[in-house]
Amino acid sequence: MVRNIVILSGNSHPALTDAVCHILGVPPGNRILTKFSAGESRCEIQDSVRGKDVFIIQSGGGSVNDHFMELCIMISACKTGSAKRVTAILPLFPYSRQPDLPYKKSGAPLSKDSKSTLNSVTATPAPGIVKTPSFNKEVDLTKALSKSSLSDGNGAGPSRPNANGDYFVTNGTNGDHSVARPGLSTMHAQSFTTHDLEGPALVSTFEAKPGYKRWVAQAGTLVADLLTCAGADHVVAMDLHDPQYQGFFDIPMDNLYGRPLLKRYIQQNIPDYKDAVIVSPDAGGAKRATAIADSLGTEFALIHKERRPIRITDRQSSTMMLVGNVANRVCILIDDLADTAQTITRAAKLLRKERATKVYALLTHGVFNGDAIQRINNSTLDKIVVTNSVPQDENRKLCPKLEVLDVAPVFAEAIRRIHHGESISVLFHYD
Repeated sequence: MVRNIVILSGNSHPALTDAVCHILGVPPGNRILTKFSAGESRCEIQDSVRGKDVFIIQSGGGSVNDHFMELCIMISACKTGSAKRVTAILPLFPYSRQPDLPYKKSGAPLSKDSKSTLNSVTATPAPGIVKTPSFNKEVDLTKALSKSSLSDGNGAGPSRPNANGDYFVTNGTNGDHSVARPGLSTMHAQSFTTHDLEGPALVSTFEAKPGYKRWVAQAGTLVADLLTCAGADHVVAMDLHDPQYQGFFDIPMDNLYGRPLLKRYIQQNIPDYKDAVIVSPDAGGAKRATAIADSLGTEFALIHKERRPIRITDRQSSTMMLVGNVANRVCILIDDLADTAQTITRAAKLLRKERATKVYALLTHGVFNGDAIQRINNSTLDKIVVTNSVPQDENRKLCPKLEVLDVAPVFAEAIRRIHHGESISVLFHYD
């Protein structure tokens, strides 16, 4: 039982707040949090917060913009009510992950019979793989970009695309036609990528992709500033997609780990886990996965993923390559977040292709937007385990492969330690 404390809940995850309050032995604070007819959020704190330690629990899933605005208004209302300290608890920190490429429905297949663009062979030159040509120093790009026609550089006539996007090149000597990549000789007749360009005149036919750019606003900095300006004295989150977001805050910011929960699940629910292989589905999560692999004493494997345009259209293809041996082994995919579940399901398919016996996926945040649940049901995953950092009740009804771990004890212990001025470093130890 803790005293002189008020725990308020936003509309994003009231069930998690109730579980935290039950563990701490305090009732949830009374508040009115609705919307006016114009769509504006209305907040009224009905309990006295004067001189008290206030904790507001609001996750980033669902209607993230409405939930974040509710959080800012609640923080401001508590500071106006003379609260001693206001701590924002965000199990899933909003705007901490914005993908370089926007989600497109033409991505990963939704059914087992659909054709996939999965390719486990790297495009890097290797024995038996033709080295991809590139621009040379003598190329005058100004003249090359001014050309409007495509030719193979050997006197061949202009090429024209067919319905599949391939180009028919007319030989200048006998008039024969052949399917070829633009700018390449007919001996390399196949689909091309932007890494396969030899003819510099092709540059004018490609348009820039909306990838990561330095001059595009990164909203995480703005979110940190808004929380600070609203009056938050402390922020607590779990498994930030990018830990560097902690540096955006001028106030204390703690990033809790979901790794102890995942590690405990592996030890208690996966038979012979010592012989399993911990796999990171991309290079960005390698550090997270190796931490669990080292603590469990298991082997580690990595899936390298690279996105690139595969034709002159705007469709993207992810080339995936496995680094490590998973044949006849149980594989455990470790990641922090699943949104559309494309990365995790394609990684599972690649592991199955490499003769893995079973594939588990352990994630901290299961956002599951769009058709992610359908994609998981049709995937080769045997089981996917997430925490309840965002509500999972509806997802559990739709996905028999889904299992949910409770993070309420972690946040309850963090709140207790923060309230009593104790160190929370023990929550960071997972070895």
